[in-house]
Amino acid sequence: MGAQGRLKSARANALPGTPGAAFAVGVREMLAGVPAMAAWSLVTGVAMAKSALTLMQAMGLSLIAYAGTAQLAALPLLAVGAPIVVTVMSALMVNLRFVIYSAALAPSLRMLPLRHRLLLGYLISDMGFVFYMRREPQLRDSPMRAWYFAGLGLTMFIVWHSASLVGLYAAASIPESWGLDFVGTLALLALLVPMLAARPSWAGALAAGVLSLVLRGLPFKLGVVVAILGGIAAAVLVERRRQEGA
Repeated sequence: MGAQGRLKSARANALPGTPGAAFAVGVREMLAGVPAMAAWSLVTGVAMAKSALTLMQAMGLSLIAYAGTAQLAALPLLAVGAPIVVTVMSALMVNLRFVIYSAALAPSLRMLPLRHRLLLGYLISDMGFVFYMRREPQLRDSPMRAWYFAGLGLTMFIVWHSASLVGLYAAASIPESWGLDFVGTLALLALLVPMLAARPSWAGALAAGVLSLVLRGLPFKLGVVVAILGGIAAAVLVERRRQEGA
Protein backbone atom coordinates (compact mmCIF):
# COMPACT_ATOMS: atom_id res chain seq x y z
CA MET A 1 0.00 0.00 0.00
CA GLY A 2 1.37 3.39 -1.01
CA ALA A 3 1.54 6.51 1.12
CA GLN A 4 -1.74 7.79 -0.31
CA GLY A 5 -3.50 4.50 0.43
CA ARG A 6 -2.21 4.46 4.01
CA LEU A 7 -3.42 8.03 4.46
CA LYS A 8 -6.90 7.13 3.23
CA SER A 9 -6.97 4.09 5.53
CA ALA A 10 -5.92 6.17 8.53
CA ARG A 11 -8.63 8.74 7.79
CA ALA A 12 -11.25 6.01 7.45
CA ASN A 13 -10.31 4.59 10.85
CA ALA A 14 -9.95 7.96 12.59
CA LEU A 15 -12.20 8.62 15.57
CA PRO A 16 -14.68 11.51 15.69
CA GLY A 17 -13.46 14.62 17.47
CA THR A 18 -15.91 14.61 20.39
CA PRO A 19 -16.06 12.31 23.45
CA GLY A 20 -19.67 11.28 22.89
CA ALA A 21 -19.13 10.40 19.24
CA ALA A 22 -15.95 8.42 19.97
CA PHE A 23 -17.75 6.57 22.78
CA ALA A 24 -20.60 5.76 20.39
CA VAL A 25 -18.13 4.27 17.89
CA GLY A 26 -16.86 1.93 20.63
CA VAL A 27 -20.41 0.92 21.55
CA ARG A 28 -21.35 0.30 17.92
CA GLU A 29 -18.28 -1.83 17.19
CA MET A 30 -18.68 -3.90 20.35
CA LEU A 31 -22.23 -4.82 19.37
CA ALA A 32 -20.72 -7.34 16.93
CA GLY A 33 -19.43 -9.35 19.89
CA VAL A 34 -22.60 -9.18 21.99
CA PRO A 35 -24.22 -12.51 20.94
CA ALA A 36 -21.15 -14.61 21.77
CA MET A 37 -20.43 -12.81 25.04
CA ALA A 38 -24.09 -12.91 26.13
CA ALA A 39 -24.24 -16.66 25.51
CA TRP A 40 -21.01 -17.27 27.42
CA SER A 41 -22.17 -15.06 30.30
CA LEU A 42 -25.53 -16.82 30.44
CA VAL A 43 -23.79 -20.19 30.72
CA THR A 44 -21.52 -18.80 33.46
CA GLY A 45 -24.53 -17.48 35.37
CA VAL A 46 -26.30 -20.83 35.17
CA ALA A 47 -23.16 -22.65 36.35
CA MET A 48 -22.85 -20.33 39.36
CA ALA A 49 -26.53 -20.76 40.19
CA LYS A 50 -26.18 -24.54 40.18
CA SER A 51 -23.10 -24.44 42.40
CA ALA A 52 -22.94 -24.25 46.19
CA LEU A 53 -22.86 -20.43 46.12
CA THR A 54 -25.75 -18.32 47.32
CA LEU A 55 -27.24 -15.75 44.96
CA MET A 56 -25.40 -12.89 46.65
CA GLN A 57 -22.11 -14.82 46.64
CA ALA A 58 -22.50 -15.59 42.93
CA MET A 59 -23.27 -11.95 42.14
CA GLY A 60 -20.26 -10.86 44.18
CA LEU A 61 -17.98 -13.33 42.39
CA SER A 62 -19.20 -12.05 39.04
CA LEU A 63 -18.54 -8.42 39.95
CA ILE A 64 -15.13 -9.05 41.53
CA ALA A 65 -13.73 -11.53 39.02
CA TYR A 66 -15.55 -10.23 35.92
CA ALA A 67 -14.14 -13.09 33.85
CA GLY A 68 -16.06 -16.21 32.93
CA THR A 69 -13.03 -18.50 32.77
CA ALA A 70 -11.84 -17.41 36.21
CA GLN A 71 -15.32 -17.80 37.68
CA LEU A 72 -15.72 -21.30 36.26
CA ALA A 73 -12.23 -22.26 37.41
CA ALA A 74 -13.06 -21.17 40.96
CA LEU A 75 -16.45 -22.91 41.21
CA PRO A 76 -15.28 -26.56 41.46
CA LEU A 77 -12.56 -25.58 43.92
CA LEU A 78 -15.08 -23.79 46.11
CA ALA A 79 -17.41 -26.79 45.88
CA VAL A 80 -14.80 -29.26 47.16
CA GLY A 81 -13.57 -26.92 49.88
CA ALA A 82 -10.13 -26.32 48.41
CA PRO A 83 -7.90 -23.90 50.36
CA ILE A 84 -8.83 -20.33 49.53
CA VAL A 85 -5.24 -19.61 48.51
CA VAL A 86 -5.42 -22.34 45.84
CA THR A 87 -8.77 -21.02 44.61
CA VAL A 88 -7.55 -17.44 44.36
CA MET A 89 -4.28 -18.43 42.71
CA SER A 90 -6.09 -20.61 40.16
CA ALA A 91 -8.39 -17.71 39.25
CA LEU A 92 -5.42 -15.37 39.00
CA MET A 93 -3.53 -17.78 36.76
CA VAL A 94 -6.52 -18.15 34.46
CA ASN A 95 -6.66 -14.35 34.24
CA LEU A 96 -2.95 -13.85 33.58
CA ARG A 97 -3.76 -12.89 30.01
CA PHE A 98 -5.16 -9.61 31.31
CA VAL A 99 -1.69 -8.67 32.52
CA ILE A 100 -0.52 -9.11 28.93
CA TYR A 101 -3.49 -7.08 27.69
CA SER A 102 -2.69 -4.29 30.15
CA ALA A 103 0.95 -4.18 29.09
CA ALA A 104 -0.09 -3.92 25.44
CA LEU A 105 -2.59 -1.14 26.19
CA ALA A 106 -0.27 0.85 28.48
CA PRO A 107 1.61 2.81 25.76
CA SER A 108 -1.69 4.03 24.34
CA LEU A 109 -3.47 4.90 27.60
CA ARG A 110 -0.73 5.73 30.11
CA MET A 111 -1.35 9.47 29.67
CA LEU A 112 -4.63 9.17 31.61
CA PRO A 113 -4.93 9.98 35.34
CA LEU A 114 -4.55 6.97 37.64
CA ARG A 115 -8.25 6.84 38.57
CA HIS A 116 -9.22 6.68 34.90
CA ARG A 117 -6.67 3.95 34.18
CA LEU A 118 -7.98 1.90 37.09
CA LEU A 119 -11.54 2.20 35.77
CA LEU A 120 -10.58 1.30 32.22
CA GLY A 121 -8.41 -1.55 33.55
CA TYR A 122 -11.48 -3.08 35.20
CA LEU A 123 -13.37 -2.81 31.89
CA ILE A 124 -10.76 -4.74 29.86
CA SER A 125 -12.25 -7.76 28.12
CA ASP A 126 -10.98 -10.25 25.56
CA MET A 127 -13.07 -8.88 22.74
CA GLY A 128 -12.63 -5.26 23.76
CA PHE A 129 -8.87 -5.74 23.64
CA VAL A 130 -9.08 -7.29 20.16
CA PHE A 131 -11.22 -4.44 18.82
CA TYR A 132 -9.04 -1.74 20.35
CA MET A 133 -5.73 -3.18 19.19
CA ARG A 134 -7.11 -3.56 15.67
CA ARG A 135 -7.45 0.24 15.59
CA GLU A 136 -4.50 1.08 17.85
CA PRO A 137 -2.05 2.26 15.14
CA GLN A 138 -4.59 4.90 14.08
CA LEU A 139 -5.53 5.81 17.67
CA ARG A 140 -2.11 6.78 18.98
CA ASP A 141 -2.54 10.46 18.14
CA SER A 142 -6.25 10.69 18.88
CA PRO A 143 -7.24 12.47 22.12
CA MET A 144 -10.53 10.54 21.97
CA ARG A 145 -9.02 7.04 22.25
CA ALA A 146 -9.90 6.68 25.94
CA TRP A 147 -13.55 7.43 25.15
CA TYR A 148 -13.52 4.85 22.38
CA PHE A 149 -12.07 2.26 24.78
CA ALA A 150 -14.69 3.21 27.37
CA GLY A 151 -17.44 2.59 24.80
CA LEU A 152 -16.07 -0.86 24.10
CA GLY A 153 -15.58 -1.72 27.77
CA LEU A 154 -18.83 -0.37 29.20
CA THR A 155 -20.90 -2.09 26.52
CA MET A 156 -19.30 -5.42 27.35
CA PHE A 157 -19.69 -4.77 31.10
CA ILE A 158 -23.44 -4.18 30.75
CA VAL A 159 -23.97 -7.17 28.45
CA TRP A 160 -21.90 -9.52 30.61
CA HIS A 161 -23.58 -8.74 33.93
CA SER A 162 -27.07 -8.55 32.44
CA ALA A 163 -26.76 -11.98 30.83
CA SER A 164 -25.12 -13.35 33.97
CA LEU A 165 -28.05 -12.16 36.08
CA VAL A 166 -30.47 -13.79 33.64
CA GLY A 167 -28.55 -17.05 34.04
CA LEU A 168 -28.56 -16.77 37.83
CA TYR A 169 -32.29 -16.12 38.10
CA ALA A 170 -33.45 -18.39 35.30
CA ALA A 171 -31.23 -21.41 36.06
CA ALA A 172 -33.99 -23.31 37.83
CA SER A 173 -36.36 -23.02 34.88
CA ILE A 174 -33.87 -23.76 32.09
CA PRO A 175 -34.20 -27.40 30.96
CA GLU A 176 -31.09 -29.53 30.54
CA SER A 177 -32.20 -30.32 26.97
CA TRP A 178 -31.22 -26.81 25.91
CA GLY A 179 -27.60 -27.95 25.90
CA LEU A 180 -26.12 -24.84 27.49
CA ASP A 181 -22.70 -26.49 27.67
CA PHE A 182 -22.67 -26.69 23.89
CA VAL A 183 -23.82 -23.06 23.60
CA GLY A 184 -20.99 -22.06 25.93
CA THR A 185 -18.47 -23.96 23.83
CA LEU A 186 -19.66 -22.19 20.68
CA ALA A 187 -19.46 -18.86 22.47
CA LEU A 188 -15.88 -19.55 23.53
CA LEU A 189 -14.95 -20.52 19.98
CA ALA A 190 -16.47 -17.28 18.69
CA LEU A 191 -14.30 -15.38 21.15
CA LEU A 192 -11.10 -17.31 20.52
CA VAL A 193 -11.03 -17.54 16.72
CA PRO A 194 -10.40 -13.79 16.14
CA MET A 195 -7.61 -13.93 18.72
CA LEU A 196 -5.81 -16.82 16.99
CA ALA A 197 -4.82 -14.98 13.85
CA ALA A 198 -1.16 -14.73 14.86
CA ARG A 199 1.34 -17.59 15.08
CA PRO A 200 2.26 -16.95 18.77
CA SER A 201 -1.42 -17.25 19.71
CA TRP A 202 -1.71 -20.59 17.94
CA ALA A 203 1.45 -21.83 19.65
CA GLY A 204 0.21 -20.76 23.07
CA ALA A 205 -3.24 -22.27 22.55
CA LEU A 206 -1.80 -25.57 21.29
CA ALA A 207 0.71 -25.84 24.15
CA ALA A 208 -1.92 -25.02 26.76
CA GLY A 209 -4.37 -27.52 25.25
CA VAL A 210 -1.85 -30.37 25.19
CA LEU A 211 -0.65 -29.67 28.74
CA SER A 212 -4.19 -29.46 30.10
CA LEU A 213 -4.96 -32.91 28.67
CA VAL A 214 -1.71 -34.46 29.93
CA LEU A 215 -2.02 -32.94 33.41
CA ARG A 216 -5.79 -33.21 33.88
CA GLY A 217 -5.37 -35.65 36.76
CA LEU A 218 -3.57 -33.22 39.07
CA PRO A 219 -5.51 -32.25 42.23
CA PHE A 220 -7.26 -28.90 42.68
CA LYS A 221 -7.16 -28.29 38.92
CA LEU A 222 -3.45 -27.46 39.15
CA GLY A 223 -3.03 -28.88 35.64
CA VAL A 224 -4.93 -25.83 34.37
CA VAL A 225 -2.44 -23.53 36.09
CA VAL A 226 0.55 -25.34 34.58
CA ALA A 227 -1.12 -25.41 31.16
CA ILE A 228 -1.68 -21.64 31.24
CA LEU A 229 1.92 -20.96 32.20
CA GLY A 230 3.14 -23.34 29.50
CA GLY A 231 0.91 -21.68 26.90
CA ILE A 232 2.18 -18.22 27.82
CA ALA A 233 5.79 -19.44 27.67
CA ALA A 234 5.24 -21.02 24.23
CA ALA A 235 3.62 -17.86 22.86
CA VAL A 236 6.42 -15.66 24.19
CA LEU A 237 9.09 -17.98 22.75
CA VAL A 238 7.48 -18.03 19.29
CA GLU A 239 7.03 -14.26 19.32
CA ARG A 240 10.67 -13.75 20.32
CA ARG A 241 11.91 -15.98 17.52
CA ARG A 242 9.61 -14.21 15.08
CA GLN A 243 11.07 -10.84 16.05
CA GLU A 244 14.64 -12.16 15.81
CA GLY A 245 13.97 -13.47 12.33
CA ALA A 246 12.29 -10.25 11.16
